[in-house]
Amino acid sequence: MTIAAILKTKGSDVLQVSPEATVLSVVALLAEKRIGCVPVVDHGQVVGIFSERDVVHQLGHSGPAMLEALVRDAMTAPAVTIESDMPVISALSLMTRRRIRHLPVVDGGVLVGFVSIGDLVKYRIDRIEAEAAALRDYIQSA
Repeated sequence: MTIAAILKTKGSDVLQVSPEATVLSVVALLAEKRIGCVPVVDHGQVVGIFSERDVVHQLGHSGPAMLEALVRDAMTAPAVTIESDMPVISALSLMTRRRIRHLPVVDGGVLVGFVSIGDLVKYRIDRIEAEAAALRDYIQSA
């Protein structure tokens, strides 16, 4: 079970923002898309992550003026990234240890996907339920 398996079902389209975008414009995007986080990409490279946690932190630090700041000054950097061949359980462990909820998937320096802890947990639960169903069918057929 690798991250690539999740990306096959989820897809690899990734909403991303520039480090030169304003915080206000990205907050509006997060609200419009009802998402909590986006990777920050500059010249094809993931340079950070911008999340609602960054908004709260910056609001607490700078007040409402932070909405006019650039994302590069408010994002979490460097971004923790993974490769698509990473096992799902390893990615879950990394997210738990680092207390993060989103991971950009980067292969060969190129952003190929984005997974959330919800994506990984859903995948694991689906796999466990499928295994349980297969065991029930096996037991009933014996």
